[in-house]
Amino acid sequence: MFADILEWLSGQPLYAALFSILMNIAVAITGVLPSAFITAGTVAVLGMNLGLLILIAGEAAGAVISFILYRKGLSKIHSTFPKVKNKENKFLHKLITTKGADAFFLVIFLRILPFVPSGAVTLTAALSKMGLLSFSIASTLGKIPALFIEAFTISHALQLKTGMQIAIILLAAGLFLLYFIWKKRVS
Repeated sequence: MFADILEWLSGQPLYAALFSILMNIAVAITGVLPSAFITAGTVAVLGMNLGLLILIAGEAAGAVISFILYRKGLSKIHSTFPKVKNKENKFLHKLITTKGADAFFLVIFLRILPFVPSGAVTLTAALSKMGLLSFSIASTLGKIPALFIEAFTISHALQLKTGMQIAIILLAAGLFLLYFIWKKRVS
């Protein structure tokens, strides 16, 4: 079924672009789902260059919409703001209390880091005093290098033979499992 959708979308670049953007928005709103599959599908259907532009647009739209929704939802439970603290990541914790240019550059930095979930950055920024415009620009600027690396890697991985693609997926899953086990032992 997924292959059928990709095949149909490959003949419909406008629909493929809209689908990719909408999926990126949905993933950003959830805050926990990975977007690598969207990247893979977009690059497979639209190619590296156009796919990367569409992915940037989708990530930017998703970040802005989720920021607005998070802030709107959090304003309803305003009394819990002082209680919310993220001590697992010192940069996220700092973002809550930072504003202005420091917050702007901190969001760029956090977006570039591969192991900081996008949803955590958006939620933390929504909790901060950072404005929508500065968040939108910083978030998009920070995502460009990360998306370029992700799209470039996926573009080249899609050119590999099926056996090699499976080996890479198994290796990545194994590394993720080892990281998860290690993280559980440390905490």
